[in-house]
Amino acid sequence: MKRRLNIILGDIEIDKDLKLLLTIGGLYALATFLSNTFVNIYLWKQSGEYIAIAQYNISVFIMQPLTFILAGRWAKKVDRVIVLRLGVIFLSLFFMTVLMVGENAATYNMLLGALLGIGYGFYWLAFNVLTFEVTEPETRDFFNGFLGLMQSFGGMVGPILAGFIISRMDEFQGYTIIFTISFALFALAVVCTMFLKRRSAKGNFSFRRIIEERKYNPDWKRILYAHFFQGLREGVFLFVISIWVFITTQSEFALGTFNLIFSGFSFVFYFLASKFIKPSRRKWAIFVGGLSLYLSVYLILIHMSYTTLLIYAAIIGFSYPILFVPYLSLTFDVIGKAWNAAEMRIEYIVVRELFVNLGRVFSIAIFLVAVSLFDAETAIPYVLMFMGIGHFVIYFFIKDIKLHGVISEERIAMKKELVDNKK
Repeated sequence: MKRRLNIILGDIEIDKDLKLLLTIGGLYALATFLSNTFVNIYLWKQSGEYIAIAQYNISVFIMQPLTFILAGRWAKKVDRVIVLRLGVIFLSLFFMTVLMVGENAATYNMLLGALLGIGYGFYWLAFNVLTFEVTEPETRDFFNGFLGLMQSFGGMVGPILAGFIISRMDEFQGYTIIFTISFALFALAVVCTMFLKRRSAKGNFSFRRIIEERKYNPDWKRILYAHFFQGLREGVFLFVISIWVFITTQSEFALGTFNLIFSGFSFVFYFLASKFIKPSRRKWAIFVGGLSLYLSVYLILIHMSYTTLLIYAAIIGFSYPILFVPYLSLTFDVIGKAWNAAEMRIEYIVVRELFVNLGRVFSIAIFLVAVSLFDAETAIPYVLMFMGIGHFVIYFFIKDIKLHGVISEERIAMKKELVDNKK
């Protein structure tokens, strides 16, 4: 039963499933921020090679879209909540495997990446579809903003706590402790999924048809290309920057401090973005956020030091919320007005994530070629300059999105089904 709560972000209607989904998202954020950054450092300390780290990450981004397709089919045939549960279970298995292989983790880097990619695929397919169902256009900015607040809080607490623990322990003992904590948090998230209302879908899984929808829906084509360029930046930046912080400082605690500053700024600006970025300001915000993210790259390329890295952390900390709160809301609105959205919403989510991960795989593939053919220290700055423009390019695809399509029978049917699900 819905009840009206006066939340900091405004007077908003919240039901049980929305609160549970936010709780699961919060546990996920804390567990991943606690450990994921340090998995890359863990592998780096064992191998000392950029190629080993890149192989681990490209395994993640290859398995993630493949799992997305499988998860989408299962979500249509079985249940979205079960798919979400599978995702959290595989993420738990990832950390269990890291604990089992211990100091031999670098030897199994691609296996670990595959496990994590499978977990991400199941988790994010179900989470995104459930987000689409438990939110409506008037509550999506709140949901994305509040989820961003929790992610930022996890990003503030997790890395600095992990960095402190690791820096106070001998060799790899601290890593064992934080990986164990992450495993426990994901186990708790599994329990939370037990209380979500079961949600089944009808119809066939028409994956190819939604890819072809680009020919008929220009807004859908634009948002997909925007997601490819989003992935183009994320692929390399997700691991290179953290390694640079560690190389510069030789301290996990310094890396935790870097993430604390990044997440502290994100925490504040997710709140502000959720409150002040209205639908009419979305495109302007995406432009500003994307431009500042790209310009921030040159700060660390011109002069590399721990101080400039911390300034970079602050800049991207306020830029990401300005970009992603309106960008995610715009994406879901495009899907909501697309052809046959009620029946095909799972396929739309799968295709969207496919394009994001294509961008990430392309990004890391270019990185692998560059560091294989040239000296890594010489090649990486040029790779970052090229890939770093990805988030800025997003604006040039979404600027012509009008959302002017006629609300079709499918859209009406989708609204009716969402209401029925909530009841």
